[in-house]
Amino acid sequence: MSTKNRYFFRSKISEARFRALMRCFALDLTATTAAQLTGLSVRSVNAIFLGVRRRMAEECERRSPFHGEVEVDESFFGPWRVRGKRGRGAYKKTIVFGMLKRDDCVYTQIVPNCRAITLQAVIRGHVALDSTILSDCLNSYDGLVDLGYAKHLRIRHSEDHFADGPNHINGIESFWSYAKRRLAEFNGLSKRTFPLHLKECEYRFNHRHEDLYRVILAMLRDHPI
Repeated sequence: MSTKNRYFFRSKISEARFRALMRCFALDLTATTAAQLTGLSVRSVNAIFLGVRRRMAEECERRSPFHGEVEVDESFFGPWRVRGKRGRGAYKKTIVFGMLKRDDCVYTQIVPNCRAITLQAVIRGHVALDSTILSDCLNSYDGLVDLGYAKHLRIRHSEDHFADGPNHINGIESFWSYAKRRLAEFNGLSKRTFPLHLKECEYRFNHRHEDLYRVILAMLRDHPI
């Protein structure tokens, strides 16, 4: 019987077993549980899961540019508090910048800082000029209209003002909440694997209204691991 696997080149794992493993992945089961259910080693499952996350990250890069109403925001991932360090900063934290197209999908990118030159470069690379950008009042967003964007609306969170009708960034903040809650279940991630786990959160969020198992298989048919 042929063991050819369309989803995983040069693999000794049969397609049927691989599909069972992807169903475990889609259900967000741990590698240990997936290994027990499929009869594979935890090491093999972790390696395959890592390969799937790489394909997800590549797929996420193909989604932009965004058009229409786009919410932008920055967030910090890492320890809740570091002794002796106060204020808005990123000591021992990873800074992630996010953009969310209203009622559609999100895009994230790890950035070294929250300076205007950094954040605006990401926006220019992923958001079309005919878009309306919604943000908080961070100074780094100053000048977006001067760069050619159709409209820029701000929300003043410092005044406990989180929405003014359609003027809000609740969508991207909901994604931050989802991503942090999900990543916390891993009880700590290394800096090497964190970017791929972040992109997995992004991919899952963007396909939240679909059958993730079938979406993953379709992706891997076009781009096997």
